[in-house]
Amino acid sequence: MKTLANKVYRPNPKAWNLADAKNRFSEVVGLALQQGPQTVSRRNERVVIISERAFQKLTGVEHTFLDFIFKGPGLDGVDLTRDKALSRKISL
Repeated sequence: MKTLANKVYRPNPKAWNLADAKNRFSEVVGLALQQGPQTVSRRNERVVIISERAFQKLTGVEHTFLDFIFKGPGLDGVDLTRDKALSRKISL
C-alpha cells in the first residue's frame, strides 16, 4: 500500500460502473476524498477519480489563483472598450 498526503491508498481502488457512479456521484467523490482513488468504468474504458490534493502531489504541480492571474492566458485580442450606446428602455 502507498501513502499519499497522509492517506492510505489501496492498490485496487473501489470500482464503479458508470450508471452507479452517476447515481451516487456525491458518494464517489466523498470516498475519493476520504479513502483514495475511485475507478469508474464505461464499456472497456476506465477513469480514476482522485482528490485535487492527490492530483497535485502526483503531478508535482500546485496552482493557486494568483498563478492563474499572473501566468494564465493573456487578454490579447480581447476588446475591453466600453459600449457607449445608451441603455435600453424597459417598462416596470
